[in-house]
Amino acid sequence: MVRVLVTRPEPGVSRTARRLEALGFQPVMLPLTETSALPVEASIDGDVVAVAVTSANAVRHAPKALVAALAGLPCHAVGKRTAEACHAAGFLAVTDGPGDAEALADRIARGLADKAVVYLCGRVRFPVFEQRLRAAGVHVQAIETYDTVPVGYDDADVVARLSVRPIDAALLYSAKASTALAGLIKRPMLRHLFEKTQFLALSTRVAEPMERVAGSKVRVASKPGEDALLAVLSQPR
Repeated sequence: MVRVLVTRPEPGVSRTARRLEALGFQPVMLPLTETSALPVEASIDGDVVAVAVTSANAVRHAPKALVAALAGLPCHAVGKRTAEACHAAGFLAVTDGPGDAEALADRIARGLADKAVVYLCGRVRFPVFEQRLRAAGVHVQAIETYDTVPVGYDDADVVARLSVRPIDAALLYSAKASTALAGLIKRPMLRHLFEKTQFLALSTRVAEPMERVAGSKVRVASKPGEDALLAVLSQPR
């Protein structure tokens, strides 16, 4: 059975593991990052007309009072999974986005130039989403609701979790996790576990840290979504 390493944090790692089992793969869970809520003390600008969300974690960790204050505004989610999290949190009018933050920024910019939006986000994020909106004249109030930090493992922890058997494929969902896994691969005691591993990245940005270590063994999903990432598993190597 093909062993697939899943590096994302909870609750995503368990959800992905179930999907892999249903597809006939053997998931191996090794979260390389974890998320935690940040204290939020933000007053919402009175002229805000919409909310943007590019990560489900941003609404999962958002204070209930903040969500309640924003729930009646149109909510633009980056994709289906994030939209589901927004609905669950209490937003009333949620629009599914194209699955890509840059494309979402372009879509929002077309309709909200010179308007103000609240952007629920993490402390660690790519700046391009906000840059594109601001370049189009959209006023962005970024509210950081969570942080993403690396999870530290010693060699014995990794060996115990991987059961000393080589990994056939590894799924990479963030640049931070990609960097962390590249660091593990460089360790002499762990290198043999990844000698035949194919590394599957959600995007080119996610792939970059791993490409410096694994080169041509890194493949990128056709678009930044888990369905596309898992589709790579069934493609010939």
